[in-house]
Amino acid sequence: MNFLIIGAIAGWLAGKIMKGGGFGLFINIILGIIGGIVGCWFFGFLGIDFGGGILPSIGTSVVGAVIVLYIAGLFKK
Repeated sequence: MNFLIIGAIAGWLAGKIMKGGGFGLFINIILGIIGGIVGCWFFGFLGIDFGGGILPSIGTSVVGAVIVLYIAGLFKK
């Protein structure tokens, strides 16, 4: 359940960071949840571990969500 909340926060933050790259609150939240998975994979692939806790999880998810929103934005155009 925590990953849904963290993904929702990450999607909202990523939508704010991307400014115009978002798809609306609901889709940004869904992409944030997907971004959490992408961020976890991305940093794991690089061998980077921020430790446990909610703030590192949100940071990782935001980075993943920004990546997902950027890629989704490429298909939007």
